Amino acid sequence: MPMTILSDLADRCRYYASLLNYDLIRLALARKNNDGHDRADHLEAAVAWICRAQDAIGDGGVARSRCLAYNRFFKSSGWIPSYPETTGYIIPTMFDYARLTSNKDVFARAVTMADWECDAQMEEGAVQGGTIDQAPTPAIFNTGQVIFGWVRAAQETGQEKYWISARRAGQYLVSQQEQDGSWRKNLSRYASGDMPFYTYNTRTAWSLLELWAMDNDPVCKSAGIRNIEFALDQQQENGWFRSNCLNDPTQPLLHTIAYCIRGILEAGILLNDQRYISRARTAADALLKKQRDNGSLAGRFDHQWEPTVSWSCLTGDAQISIIWGRLYQVTGEARYADAMSRVNRYLRSVQILATNNADLYGGISGSDPVFGGYGKFEILNWGVKFFLDALMLEQAIEERNGNGRTGSDI
Repeated sequence: MPMTILSDLADRCRYYASLLNYDLIRLALARKNNDGHDRADHLEAAVAWICRAQDAIGDGGVARSRCLAYNRFFKSSGWIPSYPETTGYIIPTMFDYARLTSNKDVFARAVTMADWECDAQMEEGAVQGGTIDQAPTPAIFNTGQVIFGWVRAAQETGQEKYWISARRAGQYLVSQQEQDGSWRKNLSRYASGDMPFYTYNTRTAWSLLELWAMDNDPVCKSAGIRNIEFALDQQQENGWFRSNCLNDPTQPLLHTIAYCIRGILEAGILLNDQRYISRARTAADALLKKQRDNGSLAGRFDHQWEPTVSWSCLTGDAQISIIWGRLYQVTGEARYADAMSRVNRYLRSVQILATNNADLYGGISGSDPVFGGYGKFEILNWGVKFFLDALMLEQAIEERNGNGRTGSDI
């Protein structure tokens, strides 16, 4: 029997054997109910998980994920090494929580993450794809996401080194952009090569616009706008976007759909461009019509906005919650706050709290159920990050309203 077949067979055996563990079976069978916990409890638990993920690797970055079963890609279970891309955009979340709770330890952890990102930055200014232990190759999207962290670290600390790293990253992104506004080179060796571009790089364009807002750099502004315009050319009349997935553009993940919408929406807010806001709103409204009775959304949607899977992508749910919350802030329409409140209740119900395992406590699985098609049998650090953002945004809206209520109660 050839060695490759034997190796694959051994890999499969490790995977199936790993499914027989108490924590995984309990999560798969768990009834979704976290009654008795208030928002502060959920926030505290989620931040505790992020801190645990940072400490688990010990290099200053945040572990990519906690695998509940043997992961055949990483050839491992347990904690997966630190992930530059998502550590970058976890930094603003940690600063937000630190300010909300006056938590000096969480503030210091955010600074440590930013320092780690400076050390990991590639010579040309890029951020690598994949986890920190993998061969460093530049990745456009990842670079844009770490800009968010450096910009916020610079604002919070006043330290010039973070501005320098952010500017270098921005210059790299501008240098790699095509004339039509897309990015087609150095997309990531760890993503699908079947698509010539990723429409969800609007979130990268947003990072360039954040640099423009910081520095008044017209080059970053122009590059950001060009990419948003390119993305809008990929949008159908019903709001759906072409070439907008990690691996299957015919039924994009809710996760990447949300990336794309958020980039356009935030660009519209930064630029005071009502056309951008309106186009983002078209997509967000299409999803609002598809919200399920329990508050969740399906994990993938086809070009008619029809769900193609039954499982829910929890990261995407949290991201869409944020988008609806931002639209409520922009428009004042209660339907967006209602939808945000409903999905946040659902997300609170699936957070892992009923466990004595500190590696799981406070986490959010990739999918619901845990064996769904996104982040299968994993707790993803970015899922926990967006969950935190969604709950903190909901709290900010309630406090702004001055009555502790959202949605139809307003």
